[in-house]
Amino acid sequence: MGRSVARWGVAVVAATLLLTGGGCAKVDSPAAEVPAPVALPEELPDASGEPRGEDASATPSAVESMGAAPKATPSASASPSATKRSPKPKRATATAPRTVPKPPTETEVPPDPPKPPSSDCKPSYKGDQASRAQVKSALTEAAGRTYWPTSAPKIRVPLSLIKATAWQESGWQSNIVACDEGIGLMQVMPETASWMNQRFGQSYDVWDYQDNAYLGGTYLAWLTKYIGDMYFDADYQLDADLCTAELDSCLLNAVIAAYNYGHGAVAPEGKPLNIPNPSYVRNVRALMTECVCLDF
Repeated sequence: MGRSVARWGVAVVAATLLLTGGGCAKVDSPAAEVPAPVALPEELPDASGEPRGEDASATPSAVESMGAAPKATPSASASPSATKRSPKPKRATATAPRTVPKPPTETEVPPDPPKPPSSDCKPSYKGDQASRAQVKSALTEAAGRTYWPTSAPKIRVPLSLIKATAWQESGWQSNIVACDEGIGLMQVMPETASWMNQRFGQSYDVWDYQDNAYLGGTYLAWLTKYIGDMYFDADYQLDADLCTAELDSCLLNAVIAAYNYGHGAVAPEGKPLNIPNPSYVRNVRALMTECVCLDF
């Protein structure tokens, strides 16, 4: 959509971080700022640059399919009186998206992603690096927002998705600048930030790590609304349990793919849903359950 496609790819098993980029958005209603904990920046993993729009090469071996993770087997020693959790509700209809999508409800869309930079380009850094505690606080706040309070109040961006996307994009480095100009934690393109601020009446600063997290969360929410309306009949569940082994089977995978490649490549008007970057999707899906960042 309105974002750039260079990103930091992360190989979960090898703990290798590759730089990619993202596009972000703003939010319907302003949210209170989260006081940044006083903490010294912590050491982050080394990163190597990769052109935006190029699919991450590393595919975590832990992800054999895009279905739900295996549920833990109840312990034999568990108390008989323990309350059992109710299973998550399943989609009443088929999980597959519409073959012929509905016309988009969002007629104004973000700018197209830029072309990938040269492979020999190295990322740069600007300003101070936020600590992991500060980044965690900002991402948690972004995940707790209601991005569409009037027209789609049920849209929620999972914290695991925001954390994993930020790790995939930047390794949680708040001051990194990609060769294609993707900025900060969520690798927000300046043009995308400007578009989202205008679309939602906000004034977030893409260089501020907290605002950058809000922009990333808002872009994920915008993609959820855009793709959910077109292909999933306004069912906005970003739930891995709704996914099958087919990457184009669920909204979660489509939103992840579009964050990397843009809305136009994933949700082309009048055409079936498309996942052009399967390795990127698998990486982020794996990070949602296996990333070391989940424990920060």
